[in-house]
Amino acid sequence: MIRPACLALALSAVPALASDQPIPFTYLEFENAVPHIDLAVCPVPLAAPGRFCRLTTHAEQINVFVFSEEGDQPLIAFQSWPSDLLVGLMD
Repeated sequence: MIRPACLALALSAVPALASDQPIPFTYLEFENAVPHIDLAVCPVPLAAPGRFCRLTTHAEQINVFVFSEEGDQPLIAFQSWPSDLLVGLMD
């Protein structure tokens, strides 16, 4: 099983993420290997037609994986934010 931390580390070095080019990692592979939460909508910086997002948390990071709705649903983007963005949300 691929751990979210390993996947996040590996993807952080992939330049294609910045250009929305498909990465050879499909949603089916992600679905089966990475514990995640389905997001109803993508975060604003990642939102666009024809894509959907999944969220993971690891190492005090919120990680959002973006997949294309086309074909094999390849991974097309990835972004992380520090988990301290949630401070105050639960007050």
